[in-house]
Amino acid sequence: MENFTYKMIEKEMISNLSFHKELELDQDEDIKQRLERATLLGNIHHSKVTIFFHDDEGPKKVETTIWATGTKFICLKGGVWIPISRITDVQYNS
Repeated sequence: MENFTYKMIEKEMISNLSFHKELELDQDEDIKQRLERATLLGNIHHSKVTIFFHDDEGPKKVETTIWATGTKFICLKGGVWIPISRITDVQYNS
């Protein structure tokens, strides 16, 4: 993960963020697999993860449970979506 300062935000704020700009971010090649594993842990064990991502304003992070991982987006509780192309890392919380 690059040396960005990620601003912690509440999950409820994500729906107010913009993801319209074209960004090229460094992502782990296995980010999709890691998101799918985090989804499984969230659904079975209600485990939270920290998701590191970029909106149009800059780097953010959120601690939450992933409910679903699609081909282009992840879905959080309450119908909140984050584009997978904007996610730089996911860390499993203990």
